Amino acid sequence: MNLTNYYWYFKSAIPLRICDDIVKYGQQLQDQMAVTGGFDYKKLDNKQIKDLKKKRNSNVVWMNDRWIYKEIQPYVNQANQNAGWNFQWDWSESCQFTKYNKGQYYDWHCDSWDKPYVREKDDPSNGKIRKLSVTVSLSDPKDYKGGELEFNFRDQDPDKKQSIRKCTEILPKGSLVVFPSHVWHRVCPVKKGSRYSLVIWNLGWPFK
Repeated sequence: MNLTNYYWYFKSAIPLRICDDIVKYGQQLQDQMAVTGGFDYKKLDNKQIKDLKKKRNSNVVWMNDRWIYKEIQPYVNQANQNAGWNFQWDWSESCQFTKYNKGQYYDWHCDSWDKPYVREKDDPSNGKIRKLSVTVSLSDPKDYKGGELEFNFRDQDPDKKQSIRKCTEILPKGSLVVFPSHVWHRVCPVKKGSRYSLVIWNLGWPFK
Protein backbone atom coordinates (compact mmCIF):
# COMPACT_ATOMS: atom_id res chain seq x y z
CA MET A 1 0.00 0.00 0.00
CA ASN A 2 1.56 3.28 -1.11
CA LEU A 3 1.18 6.12 1.38
CA THR A 4 1.79 9.84 1.31
CA ASN A 5 2.31 9.83 5.09
CA TYR A 6 3.74 6.80 6.83
CA TYR A 7 3.09 8.23 10.28
CA TRP A 8 1.51 11.25 11.96
CA TYR A 9 2.74 12.62 15.27
CA PHE A 10 1.57 14.94 18.02
CA LYS A 11 4.35 16.48 20.09
CA SER A 12 3.81 16.89 23.86
CA ALA A 13 0.07 16.27 23.40
CA ILE A 14 -0.73 14.16 26.47
CA PRO A 15 -0.54 16.10 29.77
CA LEU A 16 2.42 15.11 31.92
CA ARG A 17 0.04 14.35 34.78
CA ILE A 18 -1.73 11.75 32.62
CA CYS A 19 1.61 10.22 31.59
CA ASP A 20 2.65 9.93 35.23
CA ASP A 21 -0.71 8.40 36.16
CA ILE A 22 -0.34 5.72 33.46
CA VAL A 23 3.21 4.90 34.57
CA LYS A 24 2.20 4.74 38.23
CA TYR A 25 -0.77 2.54 37.38
CA GLY A 26 1.37 0.26 35.21
CA GLN A 27 3.94 -0.16 37.94
CA GLN A 28 1.23 -1.28 40.36
CA LEU A 29 0.12 -4.14 38.10
CA GLN A 30 1.86 -7.45 37.58
CA ASP A 31 3.96 -7.34 34.44
CA GLN A 32 4.80 -10.23 32.14
CA MET A 33 7.39 -11.08 29.54
CA ALA A 34 6.45 -9.60 26.18
CA VAL A 35 5.92 -12.11 23.37
CA THR A 36 5.34 -11.91 19.64
CA GLY A 37 2.22 -13.01 17.80
CA GLY A 38 1.11 -16.61 18.28
CA PHE A 39 3.02 -17.23 21.51
CA ASP A 40 1.68 -17.77 25.03
CA TYR A 41 4.34 -16.69 27.51
CA LYS A 42 3.05 -19.21 30.07
CA LYS A 43 3.75 -22.16 27.74
CA LEU A 44 7.24 -21.29 26.51
CA ASP A 45 10.19 -23.53 27.34
CA ASN A 46 13.71 -22.20 27.91
CA LYS A 47 14.78 -22.60 24.28
CA GLN A 48 11.68 -20.81 23.03
CA ILE A 49 12.26 -17.97 25.48
CA LYS A 50 15.86 -17.65 24.32
CA ASP A 51 14.76 -17.56 20.67
CA LEU A 52 11.99 -15.08 21.47
CA LYS A 53 14.40 -12.68 23.16
CA LYS A 54 16.48 -12.52 19.99
CA LYS A 55 13.45 -10.74 18.49
CA ARG A 56 11.84 -9.05 21.47
CA ASN A 57 12.94 -8.37 25.02
CA SER A 58 10.69 -6.22 27.21
CA ASN A 59 8.06 -6.40 29.91
CA VAL A 60 4.41 -5.48 29.45
CA VAL A 61 1.23 -4.82 31.40
CA TRP A 62 -2.25 -4.91 29.87
CA MET A 63 -4.82 -2.18 30.58
CA ASN A 64 -8.46 -1.74 29.56
CA ASP A 65 -9.38 1.44 31.41
CA ARG A 66 -11.82 3.84 29.76
CA TRP A 67 -9.97 6.95 30.91
CA ILE A 68 -6.87 5.89 28.97
CA TYR A 69 -8.79 5.28 25.74
CA LYS A 70 -10.63 8.58 26.19
CA GLU A 71 -7.29 10.38 26.29
CA ILE A 72 -5.69 8.65 23.28
CA GLN A 73 -8.44 7.77 20.79
CA PRO A 74 -9.19 11.35 19.66
CA TYR A 75 -5.61 11.61 18.39
CA VAL A 76 -6.03 8.39 16.41
CA ASN A 77 -9.08 9.87 14.71
CA GLN A 78 -7.30 13.15 14.04
CA ALA A 79 -4.19 11.48 12.63
CA ASN A 80 -6.32 9.20 10.45
CA GLN A 81 -7.89 12.29 8.90
CA ASN A 82 -4.84 14.57 8.79
CA ALA A 83 -2.60 11.94 7.18
CA GLY A 84 -5.19 11.19 4.51
CA TRP A 85 -5.56 7.50 5.39
CA ASN A 86 -9.25 7.67 6.27
CA PHE A 87 -9.24 4.05 7.39
CA GLN A 88 -12.48 2.69 8.84
CA TRP A 89 -11.93 1.56 12.43
CA ASP A 90 -14.25 1.06 15.39
CA TRP A 91 -12.49 -0.90 18.13
CA SER A 92 -9.30 -0.64 20.21
CA GLU A 93 -7.51 -3.61 21.69
CA SER A 94 -6.14 -3.69 25.23
CA CYS A 95 -3.55 -1.01 25.94
CA GLN A 96 -0.02 -2.38 26.17
CA PHE A 97 2.09 -0.59 28.77
CA THR A 98 5.71 -1.49 28.03
CA LYS A 99 8.87 -1.06 30.04
CA TYR A 100 12.24 -1.27 28.29
CA ASN A 101 15.16 -1.55 30.71
CA LYS A 102 18.82 -1.34 29.75
CA GLY A 103 19.56 -3.78 26.94
CA GLN A 104 15.91 -4.42 26.09
CA TYR A 105 14.44 -3.82 22.63
CA TYR A 106 11.95 -4.97 19.98
CA ASP A 107 13.44 -5.78 16.57
CA TRP A 108 11.81 -5.13 13.17
CA HIS A 109 8.15 -6.11 12.98
CA CYS A 110 4.74 -4.93 11.82
CA ASP A 111 1.62 -5.05 13.95
CA SER A 112 -0.89 -6.35 11.41
CA TRP A 113 -1.69 -10.01 10.76
CA ASP A 114 -2.24 -11.78 7.46
CA LYS A 115 -5.82 -12.75 8.40
CA PRO A 116 -8.67 -11.20 10.42
CA TYR A 117 -9.18 -12.23 14.02
CA VAL A 118 -11.26 -15.36 14.60
CA ARG A 119 -13.01 -14.89 17.93
CA GLU A 120 -16.39 -15.55 19.52
CA LYS A 121 -19.23 -14.00 17.53
CA ASP A 122 -20.00 -11.48 20.27
CA ASP A 123 -16.36 -10.39 20.53
CA PRO A 124 -16.01 -6.86 19.03
CA SER A 125 -12.69 -7.84 17.43
CA ASN A 126 -14.06 -10.88 15.59
CA GLY A 127 -13.43 -10.66 11.84
CA LYS A 128 -11.45 -7.43 12.12
CA ILE A 129 -7.83 -6.48 11.44
CA ARG A 130 -5.35 -4.07 12.95
CA LYS A 131 -5.37 -0.87 10.92
CA LEU A 132 -3.87 1.91 13.03
CA SER A 133 -1.22 1.64 15.73
CA VAL A 134 -0.40 4.34 18.25
CA THR A 135 2.65 4.68 20.50
CA VAL A 136 2.74 7.16 23.38
CA SER A 137 6.03 8.26 24.97
CA LEU A 138 5.63 8.22 28.75
CA SER A 139 9.24 8.90 29.78
CA ASP A 140 11.32 12.04 29.92
CA PRO A 141 14.12 11.65 27.35
CA LYS A 142 16.57 12.66 30.08
CA ASP A 143 15.75 9.44 31.95
CA TYR A 144 17.10 7.04 29.32
CA LYS A 145 19.38 6.69 26.32
CA GLY A 146 18.73 4.64 23.20
CA GLY A 147 15.32 3.04 22.79
CA GLU A 148 14.57 5.01 19.62
CA LEU A 149 11.47 4.16 17.62
CA GLU A 150 12.46 3.63 13.98
CA PHE A 151 10.38 3.06 10.85
CA ASN A 152 11.37 1.16 7.72
CA PHE A 153 9.27 2.04 4.67
CA ARG A 154 9.70 -1.36 3.01
CA ASP A 155 7.11 -0.98 0.27
CA GLN A 156 9.31 1.26 -1.83
CA ASP A 157 10.81 0.09 -5.13
CA PRO A 158 13.14 -2.89 -4.53
CA ASP A 159 16.00 -1.23 -6.44
CA LYS A 160 16.03 1.63 -3.94
CA LYS A 161 17.71 1.59 -0.57
CA GLN A 162 15.43 0.89 2.36
CA SER A 163 14.29 4.09 4.00
CA ILE A 164 14.88 3.92 7.75
CA ARG A 165 13.75 6.92 9.75
CA LYS A 166 14.10 7.65 13.45
CA CYS A 167 10.88 9.03 14.91
CA THR A 168 12.59 11.76 16.92
CA GLU A 169 9.37 13.80 16.93
CA ILE A 170 8.01 11.77 19.86
CA LEU A 171 11.01 12.08 22.16
CA PRO A 172 9.32 14.70 24.40
CA LYS A 173 7.27 13.09 27.16
CA GLY A 174 3.58 12.99 26.28
CA SER A 175 4.18 12.84 22.53
CA LEU A 176 2.53 10.18 20.40
CA VAL A 177 2.70 8.79 16.90
CA VAL A 178 -0.03 7.08 14.87
CA PHE A 179 0.81 4.87 11.88
CA PRO A 180 -0.80 2.19 9.69
CA SER A 181 -0.31 -1.17 11.39
CA HIS A 182 1.37 -2.72 8.34
CA VAL A 183 4.31 -0.27 8.50
CA TRP A 184 7.53 -1.92 9.70
CA HIS A 185 9.12 -0.49 12.85
CA ARG A 186 11.38 -1.34 15.78
CA VAL A 187 12.48 -0.11 19.19
CA CYS A 188 16.27 0.08 19.41
CA PRO A 189 18.05 -1.27 22.51
CA VAL A 190 17.94 0.96 25.57
CA LYS A 191 21.50 1.90 26.55
CA LYS A 192 20.78 3.54 29.90
CA GLY A 193 17.81 3.96 32.22
CA SER A 194 14.25 2.82 31.45
CA ARG A 195 11.84 3.78 28.67
CA TYR A 196 8.07 3.60 29.25
CA SER A 197 5.53 3.62 26.44
CA LEU A 198 1.89 2.83 25.76
CA VAL A 199 0.77 1.07 22.59
CA ILE A 200 -2.78 0.61 21.34
CA TRP A 201 -3.88 -1.25 18.19
CA ASN A 202 -7.07 -0.01 16.56
CA LEU A 203 -9.19 -2.40 14.53
CA GLY A 204 -11.67 -2.28 11.67
CA TRP A 205 -13.20 -4.48 9.02
CA PRO A 206 -10.80 -5.79 6.32
CA PHE A 207 -10.06 -3.43 3.45
CA LYS A 208 -12.44 -3.74 0.50
